[in-house]
Amino acid sequence: MIVVSSPKFLQNEASCINQLFDAGLEIFHLRKPDSSKEALERLLASVEEKYYSRIVLHQQFGVSLKFNINRIHFNERTRSRRHEILQDFDVQKLILSTSVHSIKDFNELPKVFEYAFLSPIYPSISKPDYKSKVDLIQSVKSRTNFETKLVALGGIEEGNQKSAIESGFDHVAILGTIWNAECPIKKFKSMKLSK
Repeated sequence: MIVVSSPKFLQNEASCINQLFDAGLEIFHLRKPDSSKEALERLLASVEEKYYSRIVLHQQFGVSLKFNINRIHFNERTRSRRHEILQDFDVQKLILSTSVHSIKDFNELPKVFEYAFLSPIYPSISKPDYKSKVDLIQSVKSRTNFETKLVALGGIEEGNQKSAIESGFDHVAILGTIWNAECPIKKFKSMKLSK
């Protein structure tokens, strides 16, 4: 299971990130679309250094050099510019991921991406009224790309995470389920047990 950060900064967020890792979180996507470099650095400085190798940056990629983070995520807009963006990086040491909104786009991804989010699988929890125009669960039957891991994102909760995996996804990622919960750590542990 992958956790994607809230797009907004939260109170005690670094502590929560540390606790998620302590509870068994493998990968944390740090996605703050409107964040300044300084705000992102302040947050990362409060996360335990031992977890940096499990954090994925979605923007302000230069911050990764300061914190020795080797995971970078490209959304659809920036994916085509990845060569230009990564010119100052040792790309051999990077683990790249990306986002897609159709199985066709997923099937056409270059092999440089370790995994890709396909979303929204179910109606989004973090973005009300955001849902796919097609049944993405059914579309997984058309998967031809098995080099890249396929990660379900969007509306993932305890009641449907298992069915997403059974339908052909390799992993699930959660966002709204965690950050809308009264206690994100408790919710994460509960979902981890029910997978």
